[in-house]
Amino acid sequence: MTEPSMKSVRNKAFATGVAFGAGATLLIGLAAQQTVDMNRPAPATQEATTHQSQQPSTTPTRENPTAPAGLARRDPNDVMALGRVDAPVVIVEFADYRCPFCSHFEQTILPQIRSEYIDKGLVRLEYRDMPVFGQQSAATAMAGRAAGAQGKFWEYMDVVAANGVVEGGHPDLTTDRLIAFAGQAGVPDIDTFTAALSDQATLELIKADFTLAQQMGFSGVPAFWVNDTAVIGAQPFENFSKVIDLELKQAGVPR
Repeated sequence: MTEPSMKSVRNKAFATGVAFGAGATLLIGLAAQQTVDMNRPAPATQEATTHQSQQPSTTPTRENPTAPAGLARRDPNDVMALGRVDAPVVIVEFADYRCPFCSHFEQTILPQIRSEYIDKGLVRLEYRDMPVFGQQSAATAMAGRAAGAQGKFWEYMDVVAANGVVEGGHPDLTTDRLIAFAGQAGVPDIDTFTAALSDQATLELIKADFTLAQQMGFSGVPAFWVNDTAVIGAQPFENFSKVIDLELKQAGVPR
């Protein structure tokens, strides 16, 4: 791709982020009016004053929020999922790439869930986008899906998570950095990846995930739905394990 065309794509990607930000503001405002059982840290930046990364709540809850029927897609072609399609337990994760607690989950807790449950065919994890921290969050969600279209969703997630914890707030994920991350993640066709950053159809999928999270009652990230139990925040592995084991027991799967 020539430099002028690359610049054009970057400008389109930025414009897409602006468009998402305008649409997401209303959704975020509606979500903020709902009550969800969570403990929140003090805002680290002005950007985080309305929507924040969620510390773990004391215990998982079955009372609030609620999930629609068919929340778990179990789509064998879902590149944003890990684990067997027929796993007895499905974790649906709602997250924002720029959320430090989300990065903590991806780097510290998810590897334990993978080795203990996902790799053994007991759990499937399905990722959903909930970009609550503005235009860069929406753009990074677009980038994750662009990487996924080339079979590198989780590799891209790992690179972003490794850069997702910064002192005093959320990482600055510019378009140039998103493109550089693609190279680090092994995305084979960077030109195709870059062009996908302005894909309107992808943006609509992200908006749909955001709307779903809002309808369920989630107003912060990360948030999880484990079969029929809400887990709020990046809780320790032990808390996830208790919920998963209970769901496995209810499904008649011995541990």
